[in-house]
Amino acid sequence: MFDVEPIIADHKDVIHDVVFDYYGRRMATCSSDQTVKIWDEDDHGKFNVTSSWKAHSGSIWRVTWANPEFGQVIATCSFDRTASVWEEVLGEKVSNSNAYTRRWVRRTTLVDSRTSVTDLEFAPKYLGLLLATASADGIIRIYEAPDIMNLSQWPVQHDIANKLSLSCLSWNTSTYMVPQLLAAGSDEAATPTGKVFLFAYYENARKCVKMETVNDITDPVTDVAFAPNAGRTFHMLAVASKDLYIVNIRGVTDSTGNAKLELQTLKFSEHNCPVWRVCWNMLATMLISTGDDGCVRIWRMNYARQWKCAAVLKAEGGGPTYEPTPPTPTMATTASATAKFYKKGSIGNQVPWH
Repeated sequence: MFDVEPIIADHKDVIHDVVFDYYGRRMATCSSDQTVKIWDEDDHGKFNVTSSWKAHSGSIWRVTWANPEFGQVIATCSFDRTASVWEEVLGEKVSNSNAYTRRWVRRTTLVDSRTSVTDLEFAPKYLGLLLATASADGIIRIYEAPDIMNLSQWPVQHDIANKLSLSCLSWNTSTYMVPQLLAAGSDEAATPTGKVFLFAYYENARKCVKMETVNDITDPVTDVAFAPNAGRTFHMLAVASKDLYIVNIRGVTDSTGNAKLELQTLKFSEHNCPVWRVCWNMLATMLISTGDDGCVRIWRMNYARQWKCAAVLKAEGGGPTYEPTPPTPTMATTASATAKFYKKGSIGNQVPWH
């Protein structure tokens, strides 16, 4: 069902982020060795390094791809208190070939933060070319490129101050709920308060305001990720902390006609260790989480609409293992135990083609 294949990254220090592009054919990695590597998939499904360069003067925490509608553009953030926007450009033509050399050019460096820039992410494409950054000083900054043909200009559109330092953020990609939601998490450990914050971005009014705090999550948060909306009337936010959380978010209207958010928090402790990263598949039918135990867990919703761990992938010591859940069997387990098939007939060559 799953095939684990190691890739020799050749980074000289800890790899902090691995991100696929929109089509899943390219991959970007960043590391404490201050370098960024771009990987391209060949015809045999193997990823090979096509570009590698020193991008910052400190550890690089995150890298993110812009929508391909804006070209081949990535952004990186670092401990050196800056974020950079890079664009891939064509170089000279390769001799005896129709291909051209490619190189990544730094278009701008964002220097507004006075502390480490801990995370960044491009907004959904229908909002334009927006880039949100989170910093250890507790400020979310939203930058906009007014001219997508000139990526050297990125004025700050919004500054959103927060009392706690911030470690991660995520845009909601759904168009179902207006206004647009932006989630941020804090890894501050001294204050026993809610560590996940939800902000509303009003495109028409060009403002961003804080709406809710998830008070059920008081442990330091290392990652947040909104699920793609595939026809649901609510939103799901995965949170990596001491445990794994899924926050269901519904937009409601109170008695005075004001919009507010209704939150439901689900907690999963199967990791038995701090959870570092979370991500969703395209249809939000699977949630993937990584923990301090060196394992990747894949979660699926069963027939009772309950999320259960379907598989555990281990980097060493063989292939994936599967964890049964006896109290509430998954749909696949139940089907294999009860389903029976009977031969009712056969189809011969007399069936015409349609």
